[in-house]
Amino acid sequence: MNERIANLEKLLATGPDSPLLRFSLGSTYLAEDPVRAVEHLQAALKLDPSYVAAWKLLGKALAASGETELAQEAYREGIVTAEVAGQIQAAKEMRVFLKRLCPPAS
Repeated sequence: MNERIANLEKLLATGPDSPLLRFSLGSTYLAEDPVRAVEHLQAALKLDPSYVAAWKLLGKALAASGETELAQEAYREGIVTAEVAGQIQAAKEMRVFLKRLCPPAS
């Protein structure tokens, strides 16, 4: 476990849980353990379902974990959330990521 993950895990164990802390853990875990990243990003979204960046990263983590259908669902939910929040650029980015995951129609 790298030092940043260790420090974040320590904060989680000793302090209050927060969407930002869970997002930070998910982001840090993504490169080496996407399954753990998914767990933390889902926890962030449980605490704050309107956290657009967490939806985007959750889709990426699910895709990296081989969970393509769940990644598609996360991106779809993230797009709706981003549009409601007025975060048009984030919605556009997630549409691109979603399109990359969807097989072309025959």
